[in-house]
Amino acid sequence: MTELRICFVGDSLVNGTNDPDFQGWPGRLAQAEVANGHDLSVYNLGIRGDTSVMIATRWQAECEARLPAIQPCALVFSFGVNDIALENGSRRVSFPSSLQTAREMIGAASSWLPTLWVGPPPVEREQTTFHPAAGISYEFARKEIEHLSDAYGALAAELDVPYYDLYGALKDDAEWRRAFDGSDAVHPTQTGYHLISRHIGNWPAWRHWLDA
Repeated sequence: MTELRICFVGDSLVNGTNDPDFQGWPGRLAQAEVANGHDLSVYNLGIRGDTSVMIATRWQAECEARLPAIQPCALVFSFGVNDIALENGSRRVSFPSSLQTAREMIGAASSWLPTLWVGPPPVEREQTTFHPAAGISYEFARKEIEHLSDAYGALAAELDVPYYDLYGALKDDAEWRRAFDGSDAVHPTQTGYHLISRHIGNWPAWRHWLDA
């Protein structure tokens, strides 16, 4: 049995937006591991609409408040989809800023605690429009998510932090496409979050934490 406290840090896709069970993939992942006998405390620190820059301003204080030094603790990060979004025609975070922010944040996190990095997943269509509020529109392009995910993977290798290419794993997956039926085309239904949890649950880097 492994005892571990984990903060999952990120955006709405970590939060589990559009999941009627309010678990998202972190909750489903933890539920499966607890059923296998592990003792996990999970803190979901996903905030809707957050870019990497916004996450960078808050992650450390939020995690330090939840992860005491006397307990085995770890961190899982996932972000990026909001970075590439065009907000009323302008990219929310430039590509260089996305990389520099990730470098500083993941570098600091991994020097503090065991850290895993999960890449951004694909949205439903090649071009997807989402309206978070009246008068605001976000335009998402799959090719931009893929470009950022590839760059994140290269950065993770440089930082020696395990990285899961979720975009690559899901981009051609028919089950992932079906998970958007009845959704807003950015956030999957519960079946999509379950699919992500299965992917991460089988990831050797994650299994090393639980089964070592």
